[in-house]
Amino acid sequence: MALEDAKTQVDQAFTRDDLKGPSFENAFGGATSFLRRRYTKDLTGVDIAVTGVPFDQAVTNRTGTRLGPRAIREASSLQPYDPPYGWDFDVLSEFAIADYGDLAFDYGHVSQFPAALTAHIKGILDAGAASVVLGGDHYISFPILKAYAEKYGPISLLQFDAHSDTWPDDDMDRIDHGTMFYKAVKSGIVDPKTSVQVGIRTTNPDTLGVTTIDAREVHELGPAAAVAKIKAVLGDRPCYLTFDIDALDPAFAPGTGTPVWGGLTSAQVAIMLRDLAGINIMGGDIVEVSPPFDTTGATAIAGAHVATEILCLLGHRMRTA
Repeated sequence: MALEDAKTQVDQAFTRDDLKGPSFENAFGGATSFLRRRYTKDLTGVDIAVTGVPFDQAVTNRTGTRLGPRAIREASSLQPYDPPYGWDFDVLSEFAIADYGDLAFDYGHVSQFPAALTAHIKGILDAGAASVVLGGDHYISFPILKAYAEKYGPISLLQFDAHSDTWPDDDMDRIDHGTMFYKAVKSGIVDPKTSVQVGIRTTNPDTLGVTTIDAREVHELGPAAAVAKIKAVLGDRPCYLTFDIDALDPAFAPGTGTPVWGGLTSAQVAIMLRDLAGINIMGGDIVEVSPPFDTTGATAIAGAHVATEILCLLGHRMRTA
């Protein structure tokens, strides 16, 4: 295929007849599936399912992340022409990747949401696929982790974030995007001894045994040292990567609910995600992209790139398994 195909390729989210390969559809037109992958609810033969969770009822400050999946999909239309930069393989051509659409839930019955999301992810895993989730606020990681822990046992967590999200909260039914990893550790879903938080720059005295690499450490020692430390902690255990877009400094990702200055740069994150190749990643998510506060679209673009790097990390693990 070549750029000439842009004259004939349109609405590839619905018209493409395969799950692999690039897309030359015009970035500014057509239906906006993630990376122009095909929308499907049939996971037969699918290696990785990308799914959206448009939920923001757990936020403590600015809302809008329910619009995150749509914005990330739109921003991703800039990427599927070429293989992702910095990798020695083309994840789009080697692996069957589908856009599984968004989770449907009743916004009037918020208490039913967690179980619905866990079942949604469990369906993907039971079909033999990995999931990459487009959020949504960060609470969504808790129901997702339940599905992963059911399959893999207590899982190692790799969390990029400005906040630890481990504030004490023993009410397991309470929905809050600042307490879910406390609950994940306390309920045995996450193994704290082999988990890492990266980019932290807000105070929380109790780490629950999770290794913290704060933003200052990344700035002072560099991405390579951070990656070496992450890999040493994770080892070869099955891990889940969750990326809160506020791990990035607001200069790079202003469109989020609880921005904090002094954050990671997009260059640092790009290096770290690519150099993490080799971790035993089973799935991941990108959360807290809030389009109403993303005046230039930079946050959604960053979110789309993070999601693509998670795809590449999954592909690297699958091709070397």
